Amino acid sequence: MIEPMRVLVADDELVARKRLLRLLAAIDGVRVVGECESGLAVLERLKTEEVDVVLLDIHMPGLSGLETIALLPEDGPVVVLCTAHADHAVDAFEQGVADYVMKPVEAGRLKKALGRAAQRLASRAGAPQPSDAPPAPPVSREGAEGASRGLDRLALPTRQGIVLLDPRAVSHAIIEGELVSVVTEGGTYLSDDTLADLQEQLPRDLFERVHRRAILNLEHVERLVPLETGGFVAHTRGGHAVEVSRQAARELRRRLKLRG
Repeated sequence: MIEPMRVLVADDELVARKRLLRLLAAIDGVRVVGECESGLAVLERLKTEEVDVVLLDIHMPGLSGLETIALLPEDGPVVVLCTAHADHAVDAFEQGVADYVMKPVEAGRLKKALGRAAQRLASRAGAPQPSDAPPAPPVSREGAEGASRGLDRLALPTRQGIVLLDPRAVSHAIIEGELVSVVTEGGTYLSDDTLADLQEQLPRDLFERVHRRAILNLEHVERLVPLETGGFVAHTRGGHAVEVSRQAARELRRRLKLRG
């Protein structure tokens, strides 16, 4: 029997909490374990309650939603932000939230956010390992769900369907407007997955977050050109140039055992 997703609702507005609770009650496979009015209350609740997903507001008394996320344990719950403010999205995804839902929250949008949270939880439980087989062609969502359980593949949602990719074939991924451009040896795909979603699914020994807008497969890098800012421009074997931020460059130097 599949255990229900345990969800904690956190919002300082009673009306907003009641709306979320009503929407959650209509979704199968979800169990609400409580509601909180502040970030501090969330942190206290997590000390005694097993929680899979927190639906978290940003503007709350005391700790903000983003400040609360920063204090969560590394193995803590997956966070979905539910807010009326669009201007915190970049910071939120940099902190690893599974989704960013605008208020008033609609039933379909909440289901999609919980689906992304479920994917994040599944990847934590057992992330797939890379394979040397070539990329597979686009398949239906139902076919992808069945195939991905038996194959080591990255299931990438695109507007043309779900594409199953060999992770080693992915050169890099970069944010392009509202979508993420995933560049592979066989072509480029646009996906509405977030960069954080992709990073969770890709092998950590191969991929590095080199910029708030980019993930890079280190096996595809042929040359690093230093910048005056302290960062790099990484040139891939596919002829692409990917910017590496100064902060990421420090980590990359340690990882590659480079001097300076």
